[in-house]
Amino acid sequence: QFRNQYDSDVTVWSPQGRLHQVEYANEAVKLGTATVGLKNKGLAVLVALCKPTSELSVSQRKIIPIDDHLGISIAGITADARVLSRYLRSECLNYKHSYDSAYPVARLITNLGNKMQTTTQRYDRRPYGVGLLVAGYDEKGPHIYQVVPSANFVNCKAYSIGSRAQSALTYLERHFTTFDNCSNDEIICHGIQAINGSLPTDESQSKENAPQYDITVAIVGENQPFKVLSKEEIKEYQEKAKLMSSGPGPAPRPGDDDEPGPLAPESDEPEAGPRDPQVAVATEERR
Repeated sequence: QFRNQYDSDVTVWSPQGRLHQVEYANEAVKLGTATVGLKNKGLAVLVALCKPTSELSVSQRKIIPIDDHLGISIAGITADARVLSRYLRSECLNYKHSYDSAYPVARLITNLGNKMQTTTQRYDRRPYGVGLLVAGYDEKGPHIYQVVPSANFVNCKAYSIGSRAQSALTYLERHFTTFDNCSNDEIICHGIQAINGSLPTDESQSKENAPQYDITVAIVGENQPFKVLSKEEIKEYQEKAKLMSSGPGPAPRPGDDDEPGPLAPESDEPEAGPRDPQVAVATEERR
């Protein structure tokens, strides 16, 4: 269903200066199952939820290896992700053949953004309806990049995309200051705990039925080629994540809004409170 007459072509601007086709592609990312990317000083981690399309099928692959030092996690249209992953593999192979070294992650993501941007300015193409979280490791350390259909890309400390990603983002924002000092096992457990917050809990999909969602974990880091963990390894980390969640929580960051200390000196709200009862009393006296 068209929103208006300005969304039938990707090259047509609306009077408000918007490209509706690009916005529709961004909405497609929100329909995919959630995926999380995070890193510490030596390891980058991707965690993804995988759901089978029907009870008779297996889960679709959400994490795609690209090279020994690079892999992606997707949310959105899987067919578009296959096209982009094939392009990334081709670029990495050509670079390794020419220079006998791994493709620098930042340069590869820049070229990927340029490729995705051309589809937003040609009438015979459409934007890629998939969002990517790219985990890689090069001489500058681990990297987590977010790439969206509008061809914007951001280097992140941690991020989450997909359906119900806000719960995972809240967890990551609460704990990201401790990620640099985490061990490799702890950073994987943090990723699993973050993705657990994105499990559906509505009436049609309760927590009792949530196990049909498979969790996939992939890691890459120093002296660690890109690797998708086996189901047995993921179960071990899930048990460790449960132990972490049952333990004491992290120390609150200074300046948090939920701390009572910074709110005590404020005097505007307490002064505004008694004014309403005074007006109410005056009204009662008039009666």
